[in-house]
Amino acid sequence: MFAAAGFLVSVPVFLEAPLVRSQPWLSLLLTAAWFGLSFLLMSRSVTYLWGDLMYGFSWSWFAGSIYWGWLRWEPLWHLPVESIGLPFAVWCLRRHWGKVGNWFYLGSFLGTVLTDMYLYLVDLVPYWRQVMQSEPEGVSVILQTAAAQVQTPWGVGWALILALILIMLGTLPLRCRQRHWYAFSGAVLSTIFVDSLFWLAAVLA
Repeated sequence: MFAAAGFLVSVPVFLEAPLVRSQPWLSLLLTAAWFGLSFLLMSRSVTYLWGDLMYGFSWSWFAGSIYWGWLRWEPLWHLPVESIGLPFAVWCLRRHWGKVGNWFYLGSFLGTVLTDMYLYLVDLVPYWRQVMQSEPEGVSVILQTAAAQVQTPWGVGWALILALILIMLGTLPLRCRQRHWYAFSGAVLSTIFVDSLFWLAAVLA
């Protein structure tokens, strides 16, 4: 469950991101397929847990399709759109339904919150806007400038602080040894891996 949650957080980086740039409507329509698959899996006791996890992933995919498809030029819209499934997750958890999927979604959203917090603390938001509005040949210069700002003492310091927070929030629930906490931890800790990929891409640009 931990590995599956980490994999599903990483999937949008390699699959959804390129798809939503070229075919945003297709990416959005795939949300229905993910929800359909999740309920199909949950209809059978043998595959219920995987359907439950897929349910949480469907909300993350849905939010990502909307934001990266049509609103990616404005960072201020990122968290509001990513939180689109938050009321449903809270409502479901209050009724003890879909613990694995909803805790996966909450872990993924928490990782997004801390990542965006870093962007604001290190003043990387202007570069975000520039990358989204720039032609492909100009992106590497923008990423190199952003990477230089990340490598300052302020940038490195906040990166370490937020990484430690993610590690703490991702490892403590593992002590409970319950599947929904494994899903939550996998989503939280995989944020470090995904963020590292973005940092590496900026450094190598």
